[in-house]
Amino acid sequence: MNDFIEHQLNLLELKCRRPVEHLLAGEYRSIFKGSGIEFEDVRLYQAGDDVRAMDWKVTARTGEAHIKRYIEEREQFFYLLVDLSASMSHDEQGRKRRTMTELGAMLTMAAIQNQDRVGLIAFTDQVELVIPPAKGRSQALRIMDALSNFQPQGRGTNLVETLQQFGHITKKRSIVFVISDFLTDAYSQELQSLSLRHDVNAIHIADTNPATAKNARGLMRIEDAETGEQRVVDSAASSGHQQHSTALKHSMLSSGIDLLEVNVGDNTAEALAGYFHARHRREADETGG
Repeated sequence: MNDFIEHQLNLLELKCRRPVEHLLAGEYRSIFKGSGIEFEDVRLYQAGDDVRAMDWKVTARTGEAHIKRYIEEREQFFYLLVDLSASMSHDEQGRKRRTMTELGAMLTMAAIQNQDRVGLIAFTDQVELVIPPAKGRSQALRIMDALSNFQPQGRGTNLVETLQQFGHITKKRSIVFVISDFLTDAYSQELQSLSLRHDVNAIHIADTNPATAKNARGLMRIEDAETGEQRVVDSAASSGHQQHSTALKHSMLSSGIDLLEVNVGDNTAEALAGYFHARHRREADETGG
């Protein structure tokens, strides 16, 4: 890693550290708890022990009553599934990618601070990069470097294939954040299937570009960043973004997946904090806590 990239990563880490420590870490820990318990060892039975924990095989083999001991399973696996297609990377001044990088960096740091193992899958029309889950600051910096600097080969978006590959790769229940503009079709079934086995969250990065919309009038020619196709649109008919956003919300709701919409230029720390708080409050209401 050269000095310039290392300097940029240090700046990104400093920018994200304060909101993680003061806004996000506590909410993250309260929402994404460890899942259940795991076996540790066996010991001799003592008066008052729960007989339901008896290890009958060891008891039969040794002739003395033994019970199984369990500990809380604290370690979790956290994955970022990040869209690096052309529509996410080649917008004006790279605003979408910068927003995605900040969101991914803060999520990574919150998970690392919670002692979770964090991994990254970057995709376009193919899976471009897989960073296996691991702990520690060096892993966080590796992921932030990929979020900031990795240059994909593809331009399109194939979320279906990415979700299918992730389902094959990851058998252990994981926390999953899919970060994308979701300018692709027919992924609802795969996303819903994945949510049955994992805690899936979606972050929609939108770019309404209000300054451009305000100044534009009449017909204008636009180019699809992923396909290069050009078409003429009426700038007055500005409902395209709203229609996409509404359809996306409906799709996620029907799939039982929580959705956060972040527009480029938004305060990403406040957006994540609001999302965590709303989810925590809803889950507390559902459990009566």
